[in-house]
Amino acid sequence: MDEMTTHEPIADEATSETATEEHVPAEGTPNGGPAPEGTSNGGPATEETVREALKHVMDPELGVNIVDLGLVYDVEISQDGKIYIEYTLTTMGCPIGPLIEHQMQSFLENVPGVTSVEAEMVLRPPWSPEMMSEEAKAALGYF
Repeated sequence: MDEMTTHEPIADEATSETATEEHVPAEGTPNGGPAPEGTSNGGPATEETVREALKHVMDPELGVNIVDLGLVYDVEISQDGKIYIEYTLTTMGCPIGPLIEHQMQSFLENVPGVTSVEAEMVLRPPWSPEMMSEEAKAALGYF
């Protein structure tokens, strides 16, 4: 099967010129969109690929991704590609839970091997700054 390539104009704000950007469909999806629920985009998903995709999910208040913040407690992957993520928020009353879950779904839908995503927010153990990666601590000035 031939790969589908489309070109869309992209306005360059600095020069008001138009450029083209090439789009190639994601592997396993003929039109480049997400694979239908319950189907896979390719080989088996791994915890590493899931966590790498989750590094694109940013805490909007802190500007650091949820993996480096230590908000992702657990990632489980079933044989059929169903992903279960256990995560927390920096504070109990933080209102960004639905935003975080929506971003998780968006970034994981094209990961090879993922057929569905279920995210569960937990409050135990409570998050603390010590759970952050060294990169996150440096970015936030926490020593």
